[in-house]
Amino acid sequence: EVQLVESGGGLVQPGGSLRLSCSASGFTFSNYGMKWGRQAPGKGLEWVSTISSASYSTFYSDSVKGRFTISRDNAKSTLYLQLNSLKTEDTGMYYCARVQDAKPTSVGTQVTVSS
Repeated sequence: EVQLVESGGGLVQPGGSLRLSCSASGFTFSNYGMKWGRQAPGKGLEWVSTISSASYSTFYSDSVKGRFTISRDNAKSTLYLQLNSLKTEDTGMYYCARVQDAKPTSVGTQVTVSS
């Protein structure tokens, strides 16, 4: 059974930073491209970043490009998202997923950016 558990969210002031983690189990993590998405209150899900299985390529949405950095540690079956220069509009529930998955299956971790 595929299990993904996000952590690292919290309350941070605008301009601050957070590092999200996603611990994976139940599948061979190193064989899959992975992605991070977020859902703001009252809005739809937005996929913001992807990374290939061996970290050769990454993608960022325009809304986070230059501020967020995706990475992974295949030895630890863990995906990361470094969030820098946070803005209030970055507030939302953050999810990780395999690239092939249309929707998240995990609980997510809440990021709140507020002064």
